[in-house]
Amino acid sequence: LSPSPGDSYGVLPRPCRALVLLNPQSGSGRALEDFQAVVQPMLAEADIATTVFITERPHHAHEKMRDEDLSQWDTLVVMAGDGLLYEVVNGLMERPDWEDAMKKPLCILPGGSGNALAASINYYAGNDHVAKKKLLTNCAFILCKGLHTQMDLVSLSTASGKRLFSFLGFGWGFISDVDIDSEKYRRLGNARFTLGTLQCLAKLRVYQGRLSYLPAVPEQGTPPASGDPQAPITNGQAGCILPPVGTETPGALPADSLLVPLCQPVPAHWTVVPEEDFVSVYAIYQSHLGTNLLMAPAARLHDGCIHLFYVKAGISRVMLLKLFLSMARGTHLDLNCPHLCYVPVRAFRLEPQSATGIMTVDGEALACEPVQG
Repeated sequence: LSPSPGDSYGVLPRPCRALVLLNPQSGSGRALEDFQAVVQPMLAEADIATTVFITERPHHAHEKMRDEDLSQWDTLVVMAGDGLLYEVVNGLMERPDWEDAMKKPLCILPGGSGNALAASINYYAGNDHVAKKKLLTNCAFILCKGLHTQMDLVSLSTASGKRLFSFLGFGWGFISDVDIDSEKYRRLGNARFTLGTLQCLAKLRVYQGRLSYLPAVPEQGTPPASGDPQAPITNGQAGCILPPVGTETPGALPADSLLVPLCQPVPAHWTVVPEEDFVSVYAIYQSHLGTNLLMAPAARLHDGCIHLFYVKAGISRVMLLKLFLSMARGTHLDLNCPHLCYVPVRAFRLEPQSATGIMTVDGEALACEPVQG
């Protein structure tokens, strides 16, 4: 990464020991060949010794990260799509020593079909927009240089009591439908999303629910919040039985200090969106949603912001397609579409009226239920 003002950077030791988690099935199924042909010679030259761990099933990387002695590695490298990094992050967060484990530098090498985080990091590094082998080479070069910096994570909690950690985005509605419906075309690489978009446009659906958020910057006409909500802090459980504040045990996960339990109304200084009919809701924390989708051009790795986009019902199919096509260059907000809203937030809550539609976190499907982050 090219250092930008205000960011602090660490550097990997030399020689460096890297554990590479590789999913041979991800994307078009070429991750292992590409790693051996493109990445390995570069790493050897940079004095980075690799141990390759090939995943054999879903959750394999999650279990490995939860249970592995990580002291023998200087960095963890994911050569796959965003789904494998999601497993790695959540496996690390399940460890009793998660605070130390999460300080281990993580590297993403694009081996999937979406590769949103790899495209985002390439963008933050000031590189030209590239895809496929060129993007892989750029990301491998960033690893060879060995500079690392911090990245925001978002804590999500669901009504059924799940606590998840997300590095990319949470979605409901059109974009999530495209993501999951196009899984069957994953061998097409990034083209799967184009095909999925056209199919979902043909059967455009509207989703009903309530969306609320805590703006990153107080909005016009709202009284300034007096600090964080005075409600008791929850540990991410959906029930309302709360531990007394200050009784967190060592090694406990961080408290969601901006959130009240899902069974309580949102705090008064939050904004509740007046509309309840949506085509899509997407909370993204990186710039890219895919290699060719620059959704949040203002996003940075460590900006403390959730970039919330929602599309209200009533939008035409033609306009929705225009938005998607202009997202390739990140110019969708310039269209001034009245149905598209964008707001930087620190926290959000989404309460679907019924369990319809697909929810996704970092591209992985979730049961449709109330969620906040």
